[in-house]
Amino acid sequence: MKALRCHHFGPPSQLVFEDIPVPVPAAGEVRIEVRAAGINYPDLLIIEDKYQIKAPLPFSPGGEFSGVVAANGPGASRFQPGDAVIGFTGWGGFAQQAVVAEDRLFAMPHGLAFDIAGTLLMTYGTAWHALIDRAALVPGETVLVLGAAGGIGTACIELAKARGARVIAAASTPDKLDVCRQLGADATIAYETEDLRERIKDLTDGRGVDVVCDPVGGRFSEQALRSTAWRGRFLVIGFASGEISRIPLNLPLLKGCAIVGVFWGDFLRRERPAVEADLRELAELVQSGRIRPLLSRHCTLQETAAALEDFAQRKVTGKWVVLP
Repeated sequence: MKALRCHHFGPPSQLVFEDIPVPVPAAGEVRIEVRAAGINYPDLLIIEDKYQIKAPLPFSPGGEFSGVVAANGPGASRFQPGDAVIGFTGWGGFAQQAVVAEDRLFAMPHGLAFDIAGTLLMTYGTAWHALIDRAALVPGETVLVLGAAGGIGTACIELAKARGARVIAAASTPDKLDVCRQLGADATIAYETEDLRERIKDLTDGRGVDVVCDPVGGRFSEQALRSTAWRGRFLVIGFASGEISRIPLNLPLLKGCAIVGVFWGDFLRRERPAVEADLRELAELVQSGRIRPLLSRHCTLQETAAALEDFAQRKVTGKWVVLP
């Protein structure tokens, strides 16, 4: 079978497209015929050995995917051959077939296309966990989304709007902000050329925002935290900028706000029934048309290394998906 493989930690240019044997599932594992695999920022971190989880060399990156069960290993009985499933694995998805522990698989909701299902868990699952589970967002509140044109950002825009919130989208370029407006953002901020804090003051009549979604980290995090309203919630989702922000702890005291961690991967491990309920609700939103995942590029396995290079250069809007 064909697979994209990482033999040495480093940039995407060192990934190899090659033939490897079809994997055999061990006890408790399932072999999946991969139909679609989402590209996410952690895929880049894992191949560079910068992620909190280290993959054993050699491996195929690709942390989320959809597909069809091809075979079960000993003792694996939750799914049967032919079942359509969604997987969240950390790595393994950028291949024609993947072996996965069965507790990392979910039944694929009926009515979803494989490309949407294969890109739903990490971005929309994270956004749902952030906004609904952690921030308890209610209709009428104002949400600021940093890095708003990326996969997590676009998911946060759509889910916040579906929840009845007002959304302020912040991104680096006019083209990216155009994407945010098309997804329903009520206002936008070009934070590379505009003063983030002053624009938030203008857009909220000095009140500030109720919720900040920050998948970026870096130099704008503290400015966004300073721009929260009383009892605001600042959601720490990730560090796509490569910089972990250092926040003065007097700020949450003075603002009466909360800094809330959002670690969806561990939420999946610890609270699987809640994740399954979230997935059902997300599927209903997609099927009803209330959210329309922005799949802005479909890639072959051969094109995936170059696509990861584009991720490193922050050239991505929406969600990219690999079709093995």
